[in-house]
Amino acid sequence: MNNPVFAEIQSQLDAAPVVLFMKGTPLFPQCGFSARVVQILKHAGVPFASVNVLENPEIREGIKQFSNWPTIPQLYVKGEFIGGCDILTEMYQSGELQSLLVEKGIAQSAA
Repeated sequence: MNNPVFAEIQSQLDAAPVVLFMKGTPLFPQCGFSARVVQILKHAGVPFASVNVLENPEIREGIKQFSNWPTIPQLYVKGEFIGGCDILTEMYQSGELQSLLVEKGIAQSAA
């Protein structure tokens, strides 16, 4: 498939180990779900790149097709789609997100 939007998304995923496609920016989220995921990532202590989908309607729609996931925000770790707000909230609360970040070499183990 030669989709230029998918190619742009892939290049963004290749550019950083943790990428959040969100509405707004980490400093000024434009929706509550994006704000919650930003807070989770900050609490987890991981640096992340963000893509403001409100700046590019093609990316906003394309990311939904790319991941086969209908909502934003979307978190990717090492190019792998992890989930949206509800999944990340559950993963963070259970400790699964922190374990995943350690396993992928993004975060240090708290032990």
